[in-house]
Amino acid sequence: MKKWARAMYQPNLPLKGERRVTASKAHIDLSLAAACEGMVLLKNENNILPLKKGSKLALFGKGAYDYVKGGGGSGDVFTKPLTDLPTGLKETGAKLYEPLMDFYKADLDKQYKEGSAPGMTVEPGISDKQVADARSFTDTAIIGISRFSGEGWDRSDYEFKDDFNPWESEVTMPKLSAKIFPKGDFYLTAKEEATVRKVLKYFDKVVVVLNVGGMVALDWIKDNKKIDGALLSWQGGIRGGLAAARLLFGLDNPSGRLPDTFADTLEAYPSTEHFHDSPLYVEYNDDIYVGYRYFETIPGAKEHVVYPFGYGLSYTKFKKSVESFSTRGGKFTVKIKVKNTGKVSGKDVAILYVKAPQGKLGKAVRSMVAFNKTKLLSPGWEEVLTLSFDRYTFASFDDKGDVCKSAYVLEKGEYEFYLGGSVEEAVKIEDSVKYERDLVIDRLESHLSPVSLTKRLKADGSYEKVKTGKARDLNESIIKKLHADKIEALIPEVRGRAAYMMIHPWKNDAHPLMDVADGKITLDEFIAQLDDADLMNLLGGQPNTGVGNTWGFGGLSEYGVPTLMTADGPAGVRLNPDTGVLTTAWPCATLLASTFNTKIARKVGAAGGAELKENNLYIWLAPGVNIHRSPLCGRNFEYYSEDPLLAGKIGSAFVNGIQSNNVGASVKHFAANNKETNRKHCDSRVSERALREIYLKVFEIIVKEASPYTIMSSYNAINGVRTAENKELLTDVLRGEWGFKGLVTTDWWGRSEHYKEVLAGNDIKMANGFPDRLKLAMDKGALTRKDLETCARRILELILKVD
Repeated sequence: MKKWARAMYQPNLPLKGERRVTASKAHIDLSLAAACEGMVLLKNENNILPLKKGSKLALFGKGAYDYVKGGGGSGDVFTKPLTDLPTGLKETGAKLYEPLMDFYKADLDKQYKEGSAPGMTVEPGISDKQVADARSFTDTAIIGISRFSGEGWDRSDYEFKDDFNPWESEVTMPKLSAKIFPKGDFYLTAKEEATVRKVLKYFDKVVVVLNVGGMVALDWIKDNKKIDGALLSWQGGIRGGLAAARLLFGLDNPSGRLPDTFADTLEAYPSTEHFHDSPLYVEYNDDIYVGYRYFETIPGAKEHVVYPFGYGLSYTKFKKSVESFSTRGGKFTVKIKVKNTGKVSGKDVAILYVKAPQGKLGKAVRSMVAFNKTKLLSPGWEEVLTLSFDRYTFASFDDKGDVCKSAYVLEKGEYEFYLGGSVEEAVKIEDSVKYERDLVIDRLESHLSPVSLTKRLKADGSYEKVKTGKARDLNESIIKKLHADKIEALIPEVRGRAAYMMIHPWKNDAHPLMDVADGKITLDEFIAQLDDADLMNLLGGQPNTGVGNTWGFGGLSEYGVPTLMTADGPAGVRLNPDTGVLTTAWPCATLLASTFNTKIARKVGAAGGAELKENNLYIWLAPGVNIHRSPLCGRNFEYYSEDPLLAGKIGSAFVNGIQSNNVGASVKHFAANNKETNRKHCDSRVSERALREIYLKVFEIIVKEASPYTIMSSYNAINGVRTAENKELLTDVLRGEWGFKGLVTTDWWGRSEHYKEVLAGNDIKMANGFPDRLKLAMDKGALTRKDLETCARRILELILKVD
């Protein structure tokens, strides 16, 4: 097919051969396989699992029927009919107690008709008679718990009403959450607790299935001896119910591991206390001590851990041992032999952690440096895994100058390594490395330093004051700011063009962009023929074409510049259902991270990229890679993990998969976007060290390992500067330090000023640009043609890159 033919002509053609790949059987099967690989077996007492073939089961709790395939907002996807848990269990041969199914489904149908969404429904009460009748059918009960969250609101009842917001769900969901979950959806509701008590009263064999997208309280499962088994099925996409059923019946062996720490209370997470102190800012007082780094390090914190990072059971047993440990030139290679010593086939994960000397800076007691996963090993089989990393992986960033200011350093002392499994079960290996003096690994410049952060956590549990700079005006502009109702949901103008002759479709004397692709002229020569107005139009989103519904890049038809359409993600290529095109619903990002398998993440990315391209779209707004700092973040389901290395490696694989189709990924949201409430004005106040080691690190890994075509800046500010206007973030760090060569786009309808975005290195404003305001800035001397050309060049380079 001719270059850009899909962009220009929107052909209704399969990507390959005669059959479409979009929502094909192969892709749905891949979604099922990924879901099976990422679900986590939490508990299995008395060998209750796997269930025997043809078992009779009674399904309790609306969550057993109220299937949530993924979260809401841009992370949602319109897909083919879903396989929920009851359907999946029946497919595997289970016999279900029908009267109970009829009761729950009738109640849920009523709630859905009244406007409730899956996962945001009320648990109906059940009578002792209903439970007793079910017990007469079987001695085995499954209790289902489901949860839902989405874009624009956090997992709490906190509402923010002081900004124009036309998106009803972002306003109504906190109210609905308060009504359904008075204690917060981290905990069971009173009605769910009552259901659990009644089931345990009558049933001897009880398994819990958790259809959730993020961290929830699980102490009620772990500590209750009457609950024999528990499966964290996450939100499993189109075939998630079948994946859970296959694992429960042992048709597949669970191999997922937790990408987050599950604590007993919401308050056990250090991010909770001040999460909603203000809608205008969040203080990242926990600093580098996020997730297991906090629970393993801070005195007294570990006692709150219910299930640790990296935890997950199997139906078989494995033995891990170190085959070799070598280091050369600052690079480490560790060979780990994994042997299946059990009775059934399965996969295992090897995770290596480092314990660094506390030194002057203070460190987390454990930090993951590498991981790998085996292939499917039959009983008695073994595999040697290679874990590779370098010194930079576990270096600390010195933002104070205790060792070397603004540098990644390794302080003198012994660095011990621990092999897991989970961070809790990891055991010290014989090999270690010792440095006799402090080493400077990478000397940089100070960027993004805090201006309002009051304190940050130290390794001993105390806090230190933070030296801050001068506070900035978040909304400073030489042009009067537009009111939000002039920005939010504004779509690009459909610009007209003068009549032209078919024999010469371009502007008079113009060279089309294809001449650059064919080597007839240089890109500099092409840009030189564009006037300022052309450049300004290029720097904003373009109208939808074909099935696209999130607008595009390019769109200068008089110069032969096609429009590359974007599509939301990452749980699928999200198209408007009115198009009639249904795409594959992939498991949520947290489940993909739970696979600890970069190969399957790459396959999912490649399949999603293929569906994108087949539908004549070019940029998938995926993956989302923000850190799981707090269980309260409403968008955690769309992100991977509390650990930046895990998120970075899985994200890199996903991006490489997408871009193997010669279409682009857009890695989001750059950066420190860990709260949805008032997300377009909220200032993330965080130390430079925490930024470098945690919140930027995941993006750094992806930029260096996957070279994404685009990065999406986030809505929020970092230390008083909106990210899309932040030159230190987008030019000095992203491009200057990491070598990023791609395009930076805003998130859709942010509140940053267009001319300031251009100056910062944010190339395109989505969904709509403001050429008139760019001209005003030029007239005032704040913007030059060279500034416009710099951003335009990166947009055109992206267009030239795709086919």
